[in-house]
Amino acid sequence: MSRGIKQFFVICTYFVITILLGVMIYYSFIKAPETCFDGKQNQNEQAMDCGGVCQLACKEIVTGEEIQFQETAFIRSGENRYDILGKIHNPNSEVGATSFTYTASLLDSAEKVLATHSGTGYILPLETKYILDFNLDISVAPTTVSIHLSDVQWVRFSGYQEKPAVSIYQKRYDQISSGTGFSEVFGLLSNESSYDFRSLIVQIILRDSTGKPLALNSTEMNTVRSHENRDFRLVWPSAFPGAVENVEMVVDADVYHSENFIRQYLPGGKFQDITPARGY
Repeated sequence: MSRGIKQFFVICTYFVITILLGVMIYYSFIKAPETCFDGKQNQNEQAMDCGGVCQLACKEIVTGEEIQFQETAFIRSGENRYDILGKIHNPNSEVGATSFTYTASLLDSAEKVLATHSGTGYILPLETKYILDFNLDISVAPTTVSIHLSDVQWVRFSGYQEKPAVSIYQKRYDQISSGTGFSEVFGLLSNESSYDFRSLIVQIILRDSTGKPLALNSTEMNTVRSHENRDFRLVWPSAFPGAVENVEMVVDADVYHSENFIRQYLPGGKFQDITPARGY
């Protein structure tokens, strides 16, 4: 072997040894070890610092198909006052919303906003429910209503099949012949479910023969225990136009603040971490 070739192999050997020593020094003394707390997705982690070799499970990012509007309407409820109705449907079979924000607006013929109000709500998988907003004060008669949903907080249910059984019995609607007020409704709310509810809202929609909403009303019942019954009476103080042919009474159950409901259908869900829904 010639002297030049020997020198070449010696140089290559020193070069390889130098590289190996550099790599060993880097990984041993310079590069921080990969851990489940380094703010990076490494090792075999499913996401940053969770899943794989890490004890912490990755939090699922839940999304759902958009909540649908089935009906919107506004109703004159007094001098310069209007109520708003929105009927919404959640098309998702396994995903519900612990909270969403709605913005209801009354507009004139030029689509100028005359009045607006925002609130929050919640919805179960496959649930159809109402958003009712009361006493928006405006001096000009509106021509249309717009309701927009935002900030939807989706959660995934496990083993959920149907909403808790809360029914209304002994329903009655009457015009008041003597005394204060124009008309009234009566009913008996029955919590037939195995859940305790912090809040149950009874919503009343009066309709004419064509299905057009004539008047709205609602009342909230707090701390309703499993298998508890409560009666209620709601009054319309002033007359409204149209003949009432259908009285719709529905119950909006605040399931996201029912501790035993949360534990059963939202694995890992924390009762105290869910923000209260307000606004209707």
